[in-house]
This record gives sequence, C-alpha cells and structure tokens, in this order.
Amino acid sequence: MTDKQALLKPITIGAVELKNRVVMAPLTRCRATNEHQAPDQKHIDYYTQRAGAGLIITEGSEVSEKARGYPFVAGIFNDAQVEGWKKVVDSVHKTDGKIFMQLWHVGRTSLPDYHNGELPWAPSAVNPEIELRNALGEKKQTVAPHAMTIEEIHQTVKEFGQAAANAKKAGFDGVEIHSSNGYLIHQFFNNESNLRTDAYGGSPENKARFFFEIIEAVKESFPENRIGCRLNPSLNGVFGIHGTPDTIPFFDYLINRLNDHDLAYLHLSEPFTDVSDIKFLESHIARHYRPIYKGNLMINSEFDHNSGNKVIEEGTADLVAFGKLFISNPDLPHRFEQNAELADWNQDTFYSQGREGYTDYPTLEEEKAKN
Repeated sequence: MTDKQALLKPITIGAVELKNRVVMAPLTRCRATNEHQAPDQKHIDYYTQRAGAGLIITEGSEVSEKARGYPFVAGIFNDAQVEGWKKVVDSVHKTDGKIFMQLWHVGRTSLPDYHNGELPWAPSAVNPEIELRNALGEKKQTVAPHAMTIEEIHQTVKEFGQAAANAKKAGFDGVEIHSSNGYLIHQFFNNESNLRTDAYGGSPENKARFFFEIIEAVKESFPENRIGCRLNPSLNGVFGIHGTPDTIPFFDYLINRLNDHDLAYLHLSEPFTDVSDIKFLESHIARHYRPIYKGNLMINSEFDHNSGNKVIEEGTADLVAFGKLFISNPDLPHRFEQNAELADWNQDTFYSQGREGYTDYPTLEEEKAKN
C-alpha cells in the first residue's frame, strides 16, 4: 500500500481541521450581477462544487463601498451580501467543506467611476498609472488617488472589523486578510506608493501599523487561530507596485512580527513575474520564509500536482493554494488522488457574468459517465 500523497494528508490550521492540504485560492470571478452585489445561486453552486478542497478561500470580498475597484464583485458590507454568503457557507458545510472569507480593499487600484466620481483612497496621492475597466466594461486610466487622512485610516480599520463581524454572522470558519498583490494594505508597505511622514509611513514599524491595526480589529470577531494573512513579498511591476532594495528586509521584519500572532496560517505568493535578475528581490519565497515564519505556511502561484506535493514533502510549505486548476477542475483533490488528467481552463470566461466557465466544468466522474 503506497503512502498518501503529501497534498492529501490532513492538517490542523489553528482551530480548523482540514481533510487535505489542497486549498482553493481566492479568485475574482465577477459574478455578483444583482443590485446588492450579493452572492446568488451561481455562487452557491460554484463553491459547493469545490468543497472537496481542504479549505476554500473565497474571492476577495469588498469590506465597504470605498473598497470597490472591479465590476460585479460580491462584497461583505450590506445585509443582502451577508445573507447571500450565509447560503454559500451553509451549502459548503453540508458538503463537509471548510471556507474562509478573504477581506479585500483595493485602495488606489480603482477608478472614480466606482465612487460616484470621487477619488479612490490610498496612503498617498501616487497614481499607479495602470488601465482598469469600469462597470460598463470601458477601459480607463487610473488617476492619482486621495491620500487618506488619519481619521480615514481609522475608519477603514473599523470597516475591516465590521466586515469580519459580517463574515462571522454568515458562518464562515475564518477570514483571510488580503494584504497582497498591490491592493490597499500592500500600498502601505511599499516605498513608492506610501510617501507618508506620519505614524503610517517611513519606518518598517510605521508602514506595518495599518496592517496590524486591521488584525486587531478582525480579532474582535475571530480569534487569531481563525485568521489568515496573505502577502506577496516579491511582487514587481503589477498594479504599479515595484520592488525596492528595502522590500525584502521590510517583509522579513513583517513576517517575523507575525510570529507574535497565533494565526491559522500565512499565505504567501511566489513571484508573479521573473525577478531572478533583480538582486534585491527574492525568487524563492517559500524557501526564504520557511525558516523565518514558525506557523502554518501556505504557498501559491503556478503550482501543479507534482510541484505541490514536492514543496510539502520538502517541508518548505504546509499547504498549497491552487487557482486556475480549481476553476476547470471542481474536484481537484479527487483528480490528484486518482492521478487523473486535469481539464484546461477557458480564460475568456474568467470574468464573464454567467454560468459558462463558472459552474459548468464537469467532475471526473461526470466526464467518465459521458464516455
């Protein structure tokens, strides 16, 4: 009898027991087309189909109206959204799944179109100079955002706290704080997007202050062992974020400080782009941070069946999050178990608004039944 694959072994993350280490990564899919931006039956079906994951992390869910930057994204700031997510959570739980909500604020990665003509908020008035689509699908250039006041920073911290309370009300097993990929919290980390000279800029401690205040606000609803955090230390050239010589030293400081918190996990991304020729950025994130971070380490970005097993077997990570593979393979852990062929995804339907490319990918058993 062969040993169970590393990806398929159970693990306990904080207060949550998982049946395997195959995590469904948070994926923006733009399917909340109703007036309340609330999950509907499409979302219930989509997440329930993927409940074989050890853990589902939802799409990034906007913590407030001001957090918006993409069309048709489900939020967690009104009653209809809470009720919609509750139906999703209940269905996932009935299928023996575990599900965390990702709490999201895009910051300057937005357009005035999403804010009744007002400027998006960010730590400083620095334009990311990227192109985004508004709710009508029109491409537009970003603008210099509004530099948040101290009062607005405190307000946003409270909004993360309220979003966590709403997630608790909806029944989620925990939450992940999206502190990554060039969005608001990450904007506070970066020297080019954060030019502040007050308590929220300058030193590593100050640049990290907003992040740790959010953790404290979220802890009012969830204990630390039901909270995850996502970081992308070597993000470069994405959403106007570029690495600088102090980027990795800052994340070393930040992640070492996270050891003071009994988190469910730390979710890290390997670089989205090739940074091997940039001497001051780290090409192997999991390998670099495994000796630094003492808790459960989750890794993602372009892993497959073999590399996912390998990174766990080597002890470099404890869990692996899969994104695109979960889009086209709703029963991904079962396919891994069977060493089955994996279905390809259709990128044209990643952000479309219907069921096509969302809930119509067959399971392995459904494919066999057709043949």
